[in-house]
Amino acid sequence: MDVTLSSCMTRLAAIALFSMLGSAACARVPDPETRLEYLSVDEINQRMDRGQLNSVTLLRHLLQRIERLDKNGPAINAIIELNPDALAMAEAMDQERKGGYIRGPMHGIPVLLKDNIDTSDQMQTTAGSPAMVGEPAAKDAFIVERLRASGAVILGKTNLSEWAHFRDPTLPSGWSGRGGQTKNPHLLSGDPCGSSSGSGAATAAGFAPLAVGTETSGSIICPASFNGVVGLKPTVGLLSRSGIIPVTHKLDTPGPMARTVRDAALLLNAMVGNDAADPVEKPHNLEKVDFTAMLRPNALAGRRIGYPAKFDSGNLALLADPQFSRALELMQAAGATLIPVELVDPRSKQVDEAFHMGIKRDLPRYLATRTGIPAQTLEDLVLLNAANVEGHNQDTLIAASKVAFDEPTYNQLWQKIKSENAAVIDQLLATHQLDALVSDVESPALNVVPLAGYPGIMVPSGIDEDGVPTSILFYGPRWSDARLLALAYGYEQASLAWRAPMFKP
Repeated sequence: MDVTLSSCMTRLAAIALFSMLGSAACARVPDPETRLEYLSVDEINQRMDRGQLNSVTLLRHLLQRIERLDKNGPAINAIIELNPDALAMAEAMDQERKGGYIRGPMHGIPVLLKDNIDTSDQMQTTAGSPAMVGEPAAKDAFIVERLRASGAVILGKTNLSEWAHFRDPTLPSGWSGRGGQTKNPHLLSGDPCGSSSGSGAATAAGFAPLAVGTETSGSIICPASFNGVVGLKPTVGLLSRSGIIPVTHKLDTPGPMARTVRDAALLLNAMVGNDAADPVEKPHNLEKVDFTAMLRPNALAGRRIGYPAKFDSGNLALLADPQFSRALELMQAAGATLIPVELVDPRSKQVDEAFHMGIKRDLPRYLATRTGIPAQTLEDLVLLNAANVEGHNQDTLIAASKVAFDEPTYNQLWQKIKSENAAVIDQLLATHQLDALVSDVESPALNVVPLAGYPGIMVPSGIDEDGVPTSILFYGPRWSDARLLALAYGYEQASLAWRAPMFKP
């Protein structure tokens, strides 16, 4: 659905709202058919190394595309705010490259951040809530510090389901009071899924090669699936949560969203680090892991992979989800041994109460780090939302403000929930001597994996007859992120299933 711009004046008109591009933009913005928007990080670096591309040119192209497709045309509405400093950052990275200093594979690469991740610049950090609009955060989130150090260019913030979908469960996915409704670029009338809907939609639509989402329970892997991109929910604690608007630190995690597994691994590499403000005990061998090191086309060979038994030969599930069935065939052809298993959801009780207690505990602590915003307490937030009539409720926030909180009870409750969900995965891994498991998007794994705090990576598997992306979820035990990335990469290289969106109505 790209529109070819036939003249220099047309280009300038298309980007008039982005006056920061300057009059020289015309000569340097490439035509859309060059498909810069869908280059991988490696491809971008190769062109930059050859002097065929620089960060400023790439950024201008992406800003033009955002103006054409996010703000106009199909109006995806994935971007809640653009970074006015982005071009200056890109120019600084280009100057470093000209001087022979390249920080690494992320040097000059544009990245979008979900609007619940602090940046100490001119942009807001609001979780999509008008009650949080005011002074920007005083300090970058730890992962943003890491991204800046890697040379990444922070392009902007993405829309989300307000308060990471913990305002009210009846809210449509991808809607926020500040940002409005995000659309799915594959099917505009379809579900973008939440809460990292803007990050998923923006990556799919070619607004940036990389985006960062956050997940408490399904908020990376679901929008990755529905928008047809790769989304990694890391092991809880692998990435720092400092400077991210919380639900509960028992489950919260940021994670990479990209169009390829390797790009997701490169983004993960850039964000990993030891944060004294969010210490989580990790295995010593994780401290210097390169998450791209195991990415080989033959990564599935000799691996034992569990899959939902409903897809065993002769079952109706084969017809209900032919893309997943095809994915299993490709994995087997790539050398994997597939074992049918039954993952039973323990249906943990008191999950809602545990989430409410997490919000009551962690959100006020975050609000205390912010100044110059209307909501300074959870009670302020509830009152401000009540006064701002939007046609939507805030039942989850109200319940969180009223729940009785006790630290030992809170810890015991989450210990029970995480343990019983981890146990069902661990038992399957041990009983069948599995390297990992895979599931379709209708599996209870999409609930069990996040409640266990375990890693999962969603990878595109095709497009269904309605034009909606289909996906396969790889998951495994705690700290198995590198192995899962490798297995997902092996499948990705066998399937080559990613498809650009068609922006169907």
